[in-house]
Amino acid sequence: MDFLSTIFWLIEMSLLFLFVILSILVIKIFTGKSISDPSYAPMKGTVYNHLFHFDHLYHYQTQVAKTLPTFRLLSLSHSQIFTTDARNIEHILKTNFDKYAKSKYFEEIVSDLWGQGIFAVDGDKWRQQRKLASYEFSTRVLRDFSCSVFRKNAAKLVTAVSELAMSNQVIEFQDMFMKCATESISKVGFGIDLNCMDWSSDKEGTAFMKALDDANESLNLRFMDPFWKLKRFLNIGSEASLKNNIKVINNFIYNIMNTKKKLLAINPDNIKEDILSRFLAESKKNPKAITDQYLRDIILNFLLAGKDSTAITLCWFFYMLCKNPLIQEKVAQEVIDNITGGEENDANFEDFIATITDATLEKMHYLHAALT
Repeated sequence: MDFLSTIFWLIEMSLLFLFVILSILVIKIFTGKSISDPSYAPMKGTVYNHLFHFDHLYHYQTQVAKTLPTFRLLSLSHSQIFTTDARNIEHILKTNFDKYAKSKYFEEIVSDLWGQGIFAVDGDKWRQQRKLASYEFSTRVLRDFSCSVFRKNAAKLVTAVSELAMSNQVIEFQDMFMKCATESISKVGFGIDLNCMDWSSDKEGTAFMKALDDANESLNLRFMDPFWKLKRFLNIGSEASLKNNIKVINNFIYNIMNTKKKLLAINPDNIKEDILSRFLAESKKNPKAITDQYLRDIILNFLLAGKDSTAITLCWFFYMLCKNPLIQEKVAQEVIDNITGGEENDANFEDFIATITDATLEKMHYLHAALT
């Protein structure tokens, strides 16, 4: 009897402890957040609601945004604002950008992976990287190299799509665009070929890209998981996976950096085309400010900036073209008119793409409008 009483007492105490913890969390979440203040964006639950929609998060957020273009989700210490309103986006990212710092909260969540890269920092470090990147991207060598890389991979992408279409196979556009963007950005950023679209990428490169995608998913989960710090301390669950993926990412990047350093030491006067080589050359001027760790962060953030954004933009662009065939015809006709003068052209994909120059692209106003 005493044994059963002890068991029931332990269960009661556990439930009481759990109730107290939940009560504290609820009080901390819902107090001091101006829930009923009409001058604030309307509240739509807590960030922890996203845990129930994690596998289809963007679909869920899209449905919410249809009724509430701007809304708040509450967390323990603050509110998070979500918006699809173009006016709010311009206000935050352009006209009042300096007033919207990333905050220590954000930096603490992402710094394990993003380090001190441009996506994770504010102030002087952000301005330094912005200035350095702007200068490098304005150089003729890098612009020409980037154009040649994207032109080559565009030809490979069109060839792959054409072959699938000719054989009446289903085309997974998002996967193909992601591989094309990954291959292009890796070449421009690191000066290496991952050969994603040839299905012959080396195991190390494939492991790196998978680790990068999985690590970013783990970071995203941190915004919704109130116990992520405890899980990191105990090295369990998603935090254990994140730690392993960061190790894979760091090994890959540092191996490339060491290889590039050796090549630059052998031939320092060689024209530096990729971003990593150019930053390595820049780091020699100020080795204390641009360390290997800092350079790793800069390059990784560049890769993150270009890979997913390019692929997703292309994916949505072609989806919208398929939904609007009249616009699709106008875009295609404008490309043909500017490349071939409106005449029939039997050139293959590589030759056709090779004729596309900066001058011809500047004439494609309808294409530019459709993309933006």
